[in-house]
Amino acid sequence: MRRKKSSAGTTLLLAIFLIIIGGAIYLANSPMFERNAPTIEVADRLYWNLKKPINVVLKDDSGIRHYRVILNDGKSDFVVAESEFESPMKSVEVPVSLPRAGWDRRATHAMMRVETTDASRWNLFKGNHATKTVQLTIDAVKPSAYILANSYKITQGGSALVVFSAKDEHLKDVVIHTNFGKTFKAEPFYKPGYYAALIAWPVTESTFRAWVEATDLANNVTKVHIPLYLKNYRYRRSNITLKDRFLQGKIADLASQFDETANISDPLERFKIINEEIRAKNEALIHKLSENVSDQLIHSWSVKPFYPLKNGKKVASFGDHRFYYYDGKHVSESYHLGLDLASVKMAQVRSSNPGRVVFAGDNGIYGNMPLIDHGLGLYTLYGHCSTLYVAEGDTVMKKEVIAKTGRTGLALGDHLHFGVLVQGVEVRPIEWMDAHWIKDNITNVFEMARRMIDRRENH
Repeated sequence: MRRKKSSAGTTLLLAIFLIIIGGAIYLANSPMFERNAPTIEVADRLYWNLKKPINVVLKDDSGIRHYRVILNDGKSDFVVAESEFESPMKSVEVPVSLPRAGWDRRATHAMMRVETTDASRWNLFKGNHATKTVQLTIDAVKPSAYILANSYKITQGGSALVVFSAKDEHLKDVVIHTNFGKTFKAEPFYKPGYYAALIAWPVTESTFRAWVEATDLANNVTKVHIPLYLKNYRYRRSNITLKDRFLQGKIADLASQFDETANISDPLERFKIINEEIRAKNEALIHKLSENVSDQLIHSWSVKPFYPLKNGKKVASFGDHRFYYYDGKHVSESYHLGLDLASVKMAQVRSSNPGRVVFAGDNGIYGNMPLIDHGLGLYTLYGHCSTLYVAEGDTVMKKEVIAKTGRTGLALGDHLHFGVLVQGVEVRPIEWMDAHWIKDNITNVFEMARRMIDRRENH
């Protein structure tokens, strides 16, 4: 009997033990008793202009039960947001604004403390708790920005220079925006707080407007209009009839080189793909490579007129809008975004100014093509070359021979396609080949800006 009672007692104790262990395991894994503290999504340090509330996001799997936000101006605590939820929420957005009264408006630094508790039954049903402290720098003052000097005018398809000042203790970004969506980067110039930028009016845009935009870390923004006289230009429109000899010759040869046209047998479809899709692909590469601008301060910048081909004769103009027809029907269209020059076959091509080669190789319809960075966002392009004497990464000197003319890519005869780009925008090469234009629009603007900076900084 004693053995039976002892055995029954042991079994009961074991059952109780297993129940306790099972209960503990259940509680440890039950969502009701989750042990993860709520997350508080907000940066550790913020710059605040006081215009917009600070957005704090609270998240928790079991749901947010309570939160409180406290601001301190260095003297007093202010509870600016607090809430208790009967039905816990897994995600809560809390907009934080200044208290309506009592806050020291002269305070430039403050502290924000966020406290929150979730709906978990853990911690003796008190839930999990999280706290985060955020350091605030209060800055409601816009950056100082003004134009020092700029080119007098800009021509449709052309370039201009602007030099300006942008200063702020917490300056974050300085750019030039335009009405057509292009953003131009500015390069630090001469002394801290001053910037220079070449800007461009694309040939395809009928209007132009540009402004400097300076933004600080608190997102205060200052905008300054660049006062340029605008000169529209009527570029040539060319109606070109496609010949079978051209379609079966040059286009057929090119079509065999591209994946997009390798299996296309229709001559007009091949031409359309090459003139539109392949051209867009090649130009996208050019634009990407020519968008870069240094963020290092430059004390001076100058260029001499570009004269890449000795005794070169113009055979095609920049900005020519070409419409292609076959049997009287419109097939395709494109813009010619360079200046075509020709002299003798395989003539030497020279870089008129020093620079760094950012590309040298085959680029589809442009054929063998060097692309050179001359600084300040100015790039020159040399298309259809037969031979290249430079490679990517090379530094070229003034008057150095970089290539020989040819007929690679979409070229019928031996010539040079000379292109000029400003931060990825094709511009009028004729401006950069004109010593008077360079003096009036670049050299003189820099000289005026330097004099003004010296006067301002020395007083």
